[in-house]
Amino acid sequence: MTPNHAGWAPRVRRAVRALLLDGDALVLLRRTRPGRPVYHTTPGGKIEPTDASPEAALRRELDEELGATAGPVRRVFACGEQVPGLYRLNTFYVCRLVTMDLSRRHGPEFDDPAKGRYDPDRIPCTAAGLASIDLIPGKLAAYLHDHAADLPGLVP
Repeated sequence: MTPNHAGWAPRVRRAVRALLLDGDALVLLRRTRPGRPVYHTTPGGKIEPTDASPEAALRRELDEELGATAGPVRRVFACGEQVPGLYRLNTFYVCRLVTMDLSRRHGPEFDDPAKGRYDPDRIPCTAAGLASIDLIPGKLAAYLHDHAADLPGLVP
């Protein structure tokens, strides 16, 4: 960690996440992890040093986690999360699903069974539909409560 005026600053992890629309639904990952209640999250992950851009990272993550490709993307929301020793900066992009082949899924998420399951789930892109699940991070759930109906119009 790097020092700051108060002692130590947390590491910063930058991540990209997809608000991936398929018709009138959002494609989310239903996460089942040992010792934790089931929750949903968006596909995406850490921007790697080898990624040419945040968009390239997003497209890589969609391929790894869903075997998916998406059309044009637009950045619509960002939020930070503080956990001990780490600050996560998540940037969310809205896009439409073009193709998905779950047999092509690959990546570190699937290498260790102890990490649990990553099951794709389609949830209606409405405030009511999204309120019926435990969506993480909470700041995204709050954003979508207010803006889910706007997402389709934001796709480039």
